[in-house]
Amino acid sequence: MKELSLHILDIVQNAISAEAKEVDIQVLEDERSNEMVIRVADDGRGMSPEVAQKALDPYHTSRTTRRVGMGLPLFRHTAEQAGGHLEIRSEVGKGTTVEARMVYDHVDRPELGDMAGVLSLVIGSNPQLRFRYHHRYNEKEYLLDTREVNEALEGTPISDPGILRYIREMIRENIRTITSTNK
Repeated sequence: MKELSLHILDIVQNAISAEAKEVDIQVLEDERSNEMVIRVADDGRGMSPEVAQKALDPYHTSRTTRRVGMGLPLFRHTAEQAGGHLEIRSEVGKGTTVEARMVYDHVDRPELGDMAGVLSLVIGSNPQLRFRYHHRYNEKEYLLDTREVNEALEGTPISDPGILRYIREMIRENIRTITSTNK
């Protein structure tokens, strides 16, 4: 995948398939320590250690629609190509956390990509779920919590196309603000 946001989308789709009610997405960019961390945690069904290990095998999938599962193996490969690694922590009945660490300035680290588009897509497609997005760039941070957004909307559906356009632009602008090199 050419953008890290597409890996995040794939993991979020896995969380939704695992019947998660809450999904936490963290993107942590730190130029000083030269590290990028992407962490997606959910409260879905979780996996046994054996199943979590098999999830990294491209020839194993729990899906019945195809015989291979490339999402996590590709993300692991991306992390390793960028001087890092991928780890899965999971517990049956409690959820799963996928964490990728990469060298921030590594020539093979893909761009983050369109996080605003990915987030507005998953929020609009799953309005009943709670999504939390935390993006830290050096010392600047941006937080989005759909529970807070829903409270502010006072009954207007978060999946309303106008609301989703606003959310997408708000996310895009906040990410641009925190990643700007202007002090």
